[in-house]
Amino acid sequence: MQEPGEAKRFLRAAMLADRLHRDPLAAGRAAAAKAPVSLQIFKTVAGYRPVRGEIDPGPLMAALAAKGAALCLPSARPGEVLGFHAWAPDHPLVRGAYGIEEPHQDAVRVMPDLIIVPMAAFDAAGHRLGYGAGHFDRTLEALRIGGGVFALGLAYADHEVASLPAEVHDQKLDAVLTEKGYRAFP
Repeated sequence: MQEPGEAKRFLRAAMLADRLHRDPLAAGRAAAAKAPVSLQIFKTVAGYRPVRGEIDPGPLMAALAAKGAALCLPSARPGEVLGFHAWAPDHPLVRGAYGIEEPHQDAVRVMPDLIIVPMAAFDAAGHRLGYGAGHFDRTLEALRIGGGVFALGLAYADHEVASLPAEVHDQKLDAVLTEKGYRAFP
């Protein structure tokens, strides 16, 4: 029997390889078109800069900003929770610790109430498979202790799997948005 970590590594590799031939911007546009009006209640939306074939959250972020939401992006440091910094599409970005574009550390720090979470896969129970470093899990856990934050997974519809091996530190999603639709989890 495979250990959860081993099963996750195998599945992660397969899903990451699969999405490299996709069009992340087209998928992002399709997902934004499927977003429910209920997402417009959020005041500060954290997105991400897409890498390695991740669905581009830009169209969804733009749609929510057009309805009045402030935008922010995360900054990541090894072993820490994510920090969130105010951002707009015309703001310059720098390469962070993992080579991903993020706002400069001098940008205003903010606290999102909606976090758009990238992932490699998800299941019907709201579990997600990330890259394995635990940044989003640590961040969601910390933010949920301090109050409310809504975790919206953004993934390709066909990256839903029957079930993911959940570990004690894994944080569930509140909902998932794909290029085919939206689903909230209980």
